[in-house]
Amino acid sequence: MLIGGLAATFQGSPLVTTDVDVTPERARDNLERLSAALKELGARIRTDAAAEGIAFDHSGESLGAAAIWGLTTDAGDLDITFVPSGTGGYPDLSRGVREIDVMGVRVPVASLADIVRSKQAAGREKDARSLPTLRRLLEAEEDERRRNT
Repeated sequence: MLIGGLAATFQGSPLVTTDVDVTPERARDNLERLSAALKELGARIRTDAAAEGIAFDHSGESLGAAAIWGLTTDAGDLDITFVPSGTGGYPDLSRGVREIDVMGVRVPVASLADIVRSKQAAGREKDARSLPTLRRLLEAEEDERRRNT
């Protein structure tokens, strides 16, 4: 499931993000697919010491053993977070998930309300800067929903 800034962008946020954040389901077969996709993308551990990242071997099981992965790939930076701040992880976020068409592919995206909840709980300065914009979008979304019911 897509979370974070890019998920907000797909729901109308004008804020720019430079990475992709996801929360995967922890089912074994899903983690194995994730591992295969990361191998195809040439995923490496992101580090300040090595701009190209550090190669690592992984499986679905080893990916699921960590809480967070900060990776760089041939397609850009990718953060994998199993339990984003302020949430219960995939099971919690899946209750509000939306599917958004991205270039012909249906992508599960965390709801704007869940993105706001997570960014608020994270308490990071960059998240605090984005919250006023995201809250306005959420209010507009809720106003639209009320008008349509």
